[in-house]
Amino acid sequence: MKPLYITTTLPYVNSDPHIGFALEIVQADILARYRRLMGGSVFFSTGTDEHGQKIAQKAASEGREVQEYVDHYAAEFRKLKDALNLSYDAFIRTTDDDHVRAAQELWRICAAKGDIYKKKYKGLYCVGDEAFIKEADLVGGKCPNHPTMDPIEIEEENYFFMLSTYQDSILEYLKRPGVIVPEWRRDEAIRFVEQGLEDFSISRESKRMSWGVAVPGDDSQVMYVWFDALTNYISTLGWPGTEGNFKTFWTEGETLQLAGKDQVRFQSIMWQGMLMSAGIKATDKVIYHGFITSGGQKMSKSLGNVIEPYAIVDEYGADALRYFLARHVHPFEDSDVTMEKFKESYNADLANGLGNVTARIMKLAETHLEQPITRPEVAAFPQEYTEALEKYEYNRALEFVWGEIARLDQKITATQPFKLVKTDLEQGRVLIAELATELYKIVRLLNPFMPETNEKIKAAILANKKPENLFPRKE
Repeated sequence: MKPLYITTTLPYVNSDPHIGFALEIVQADILARYRRLMGGSVFFSTGTDEHGQKIAQKAASEGREVQEYVDHYAAEFRKLKDALNLSYDAFIRTTDDDHVRAAQELWRICAAKGDIYKKKYKGLYCVGDEAFIKEADLVGGKCPNHPTMDPIEIEEENYFFMLSTYQDSILEYLKRPGVIVPEWRRDEAIRFVEQGLEDFSISRESKRMSWGVAVPGDDSQVMYVWFDALTNYISTLGWPGTEGNFKTFWTEGETLQLAGKDQVRFQSIMWQGMLMSAGIKATDKVIYHGFITSGGQKMSKSLGNVIEPYAIVDEYGADALRYFLARHVHPFEDSDVTMEKFKESYNADLANGLGNVTARIMKLAETHLEQPITRPEVAAFPQEYTEALEKYEYNRALEFVWGEIARLDQKITATQPFKLVKTDLEQGRVLIAELATELYKIVRLLNPFMPETNEKIKAAILANKKPENLFPRKE
């Protein structure tokens, strides 16, 4: 099993974390914990994207210094580690000195290769995407990703990256099975490249946008936020150093990126072209998830339909939110989420499901067993479970687990251990110990998804104590 490097995209620090990013980072954490559970070596990285015009404008609108502004929001995203019980190994900020040096070194390498040139450009620019957009791609005169924002016309002299040079190489890369999940996103990327790749702007005039990484050798320009931000995937591993984590997890390991479905041209096309220019191995796989929507609209601060993860965690706990995101949000397609759906799932699946079964079994065990069960021997995980996770189908893995929970509940009803102990205490104890053992084996499967619940129930079983207030029902 190769060492696994897994990373999220870097959220832009122009607002508090919302449930859309929580989805991505929880999915990444599930995969990291699962691989560690299987005995693999993992380096899991996330962080914050802190440069660009949007951030400078937002800080100015609030009357704050830009550095102070990004420091505040980076701290808000760091809080997700404890709030969501995340197991990442590194948190990178694009304002970190080591990252800035790495971005500048990548620029120098691409420039030395002859892949960067300067030219005047005029076009429509979407501030939301920090990218130029073609008129043909507008929907109702707006960027399809930011329908509430008007594109602005910009004319300036910028540096460009010669992405067109790598069209054939990128196409060859995309035609490798498995480099993009799900498959239809790979087809989408292939179609995009086959239409012809254009060189893209990788800098902005510093007089118009000073908040960015300085272009090496040209103080009149700063790096375009995407060139800067994408470099995080290797700078967090210590690149441009070629030993240590970079060698272990990028050069010799398996690289896995998670991203939203609107990121295909950035992650699987632009970034791969930059890597090719620098002579660095391409990303092995990118998994694209759908959006969390509300009433059919993508959640956004501007629409006022954002669900904030901290509020859910404060009331229901981290594992309840982790469970919902993994089980009831589709791994690849858009999913409509409301607090009503969350509460229904919480009460049905956790309070009345897992919580109730655990309480029934552990009440019997605490009352009738003279000593706790012996820790069950570690066996191979069920094939249905591992196959689902190997395909990044978190929902299907949890459907299997909840099927096992339902089966165990039915077994209690069918065997009636609470009656058996009154007529045959020893046989009743044997049955209760059997139920506790089965519960332990089921709970093992929750390790990647609900780590706190996993530990709490296992500890209760081995202590022969009913856990208190596991998932209290909410009205």
